[in-house]
Parts: sequence; structure tokens; C-alpha cells
Amino acid sequence: MINGKTALITGGASGIGLATAKLLHQNGARIAITGRDRAALEQARETIGQDVLLLQTDVLSRDALQKMAADVRQAFGALDIFFANAGVAYVTPLSTTDEAQYDRLMDTNVKSVFFSIQAVEPIMKEGGSIILNTAWLNHVGVPGRAMLSASKAAVRSLARTLSAELLSRRIRVNAVSPGLIETPILRGVGQSEHPGQTKEEFRHYLAGASKLIPIGRLGQPEEIAAAVLFLASDASSYMLGSELVVDGGFGEL
Repeated sequence: MINGKTALITGGASGIGLATAKLLHQNGARIAITGRDRAALEQARETIGQDVLLLQTDVLSRDALQKMAADVRQAFGALDIFFANAGVAYVTPLSTTDEAQYDRLMDTNVKSVFFSIQAVEPIMKEGGSIILNTAWLNHVGVPGRAMLSASKAAVRSLARTLSAELLSRRIRVNAVSPGLIETPILRGVGQSEHPGQTKEEFRHYLAGASKLIPIGRLGQPEEIAAAVLFLASDASSYMLGSELVVDGGFGEL
């Protein structure tokens, strides 16, 4: 499906990004991942493979994103697949959210996605695939998640508009929309909702959330990785500006 292709994944040192890097590598792709923590990147190498290209990158810096693209060009020549995965998640209640919290969330989840695509577009091959990571929250209204939901809705919109803009180069832009997935970022959301909670209390929180999901459980990063692999491959060649929802029915039923 993607054997011999090149792929770049932002936020590839943990969670969905790491699972996706591992799966794409297992399917024959050459992989580059970004992250802010060098130690986490080195640990990810043990999971993915020694030949993975590690890029310590601050996605909030446009200069850093340009350097990321230059490093990929030097290593790979060109890029077939780009998964814009890096993001943050925390609650933003209307009454208590300050400007710094707003800026960090929107800059990470929207601004960095736009400028990372801007950086890699010149090195994308004709007919390449860009996948954006949005979320089930862009479909529903959940108290306390106004800005997180808005950021993911903006990313969903980018999949449509950038598909139209890159159509002349046959670069497909699609989105994957995860539900509640067992990742480190999910634990961060839970902790911000219930400050000071114990691990046991957090397990109870997740158990309660699981009961709301029609399929009856949280998702696994590998299940999102499989969706990204599909969108990255020629098997999805007739999909353009689409959103592939993988949420156990949470936002659909």
C-alpha cells in the first residue's frame, strides 16, 4: 500500500502519532517524526525502528517548521505522506479560560497545522496525501470544551479548503476524526477536569465515559493508525476533503 513511500508525522513520539509511525513503518514507509522532547523521541525510535528520522521541533515556531521541512528534504528528497497530528487538549470553561490558555490551544491545534502544511507543501510529491487529526468534538456540543471543539472544527475545515487549493498538484487532504482514545493526552484532559485526582479516580472517570460510547469502550491508538494508513494509501484515492470518523459511534448515534 505504501511500501517505499516517505512519511512525516508531527507529534510522533507518543499516542496516536507513535502508533501511526510504527504502522506506516511496518508497511514499508520511511518515517520521520517530530516532538519537543529529545528523550521521548529517542524512546520512540525503540518502538518504531532505528532508521526513523527524529526531528526535535517546536510546532509553534514557523522557523522551526521550515527547518523541519528542510531536514526532511535533505533526508528523503521529497515527501509522499504528511500526518499533521501534533495537538493539545484541555478544558476551556467560558467563565475561567484566560487569554494564554486560549492562545496555546488555538496556536497548537490550528496555527501550527496551517503553517506545517505550508512548510511541507513544496516538498510534497504530486499525488501525495496529507492527513489532518481533528476530533469527534467537531460534531457535538460538550460543556467546557468550546475552544477545543472550535479548534478541531477549524482543522476539519482546512481539509476541505486545502484540498481545493492543492487540487492542481493532485495532493489529497483528508481528516481522521478520533473519539475518546487511550493516549497520554486523554489523561491530561481528565486531570484538568478533575484536578488532583488519583489514578483510581481517573479509571472511574474513563469507565463512566466508556458507558456513553455506543461500542462500549475507549478506542486504541492503533485503531486510529489504521485509519491514517488507509487515508495515506492509494486505497483511499477517491477521497478528497473527507473526514473519516473513528469514534465508536460517540458522535454519530
